[in-house]
Amino acid sequence: MYGRRSWFADLPRLAILGICAAVVLLPYAWMLAVSVKPRSEVFSAALSLLPEVWYAAENYGRVFAEVPIGRYLVNGVVVCGLILAFQLAFALPAGYALAKLRFRGRETLFAFVMLGLLVPAHVPAIPLYIAFANAGLLNTYTALAAPFAISVFAIFLFRQFFRALPDDLIAAARIDGMGEASIVLRVALPNAWPAATAFAIFSVVAHWSDLFWPLIVVTKGDLYTPALGVLYFRAEEAGDDYGALMAAATLVTVPLVAAFLLAQRRFIEGITMTGLKG
Repeated sequence: MYGRRSWFADLPRLAILGICAAVVLLPYAWMLAVSVKPRSEVFSAALSLLPEVWYAAENYGRVFAEVPIGRYLVNGVVVCGLILAFQLAFALPAGYALAKLRFRGRETLFAFVMLGLLVPAHVPAIPLYIAFANAGLLNTYTALAAPFAISVFAIFLFRQFFRALPDDLIAAARIDGMGEASIVLRVALPNAWPAATAFAIFSVVAHWSDLFWPLIVVTKGDLYTPALGVLYFRAEEAGDDYGALMAAATLVTVPLVAAFLLAQRRFIEGITMTGLKG
């Protein structure tokens, strides 16, 4: 009886969550539907998810035939991997220092970190472009990854996480003769995997789908990122080929969806343990 009352009590909440999930997933479902439709059905009066004529082989075949989608995916992995590695390398010790070390100006430094969260990525774009152009680094992985090597959001996230780390654990490591660098690598890092996973999801999603910066610094096709590769099927003069466009978008987003599904437990755990929950 108690279980039945509990189920009925949760029913309104489950209904609201189900509706919200459907709203969020509807664009993705429509993208999948359009990717298997011929162009004549995309703008038909009947808004049906299921195509009358199955056109998946043609749309996906065009993607693999006309663009090196595999190369673009590899570029995305390389760029996102480089960015994430440098971001973690800087953010872990910085977050630990702001959370556990006592030094003059610590709160001022943290205030600058918070101010950094307010600066959009578009603001320094022109100075960065000029710097990379003068250094001859355009059309390189360096130009794609270097501007994002330091993430103020990552520093903030790890600072919040390390604040919850027991001081006794840090003190015990110091008594054992460990230096601060060893504490970060051997004590803080192993305990920070939930926060690292949560940040990795944020970072990879942001830079995998980033179009603004790659569009500025990359003009060679062999360095195109996944987002740039999707633009191949956009043509203002002839009209967009929405079937192939959505097929390319599906192939680009599938790795992100798979990565999130594999890491969702760690992601939720990391968010709840860093004080970012609502």
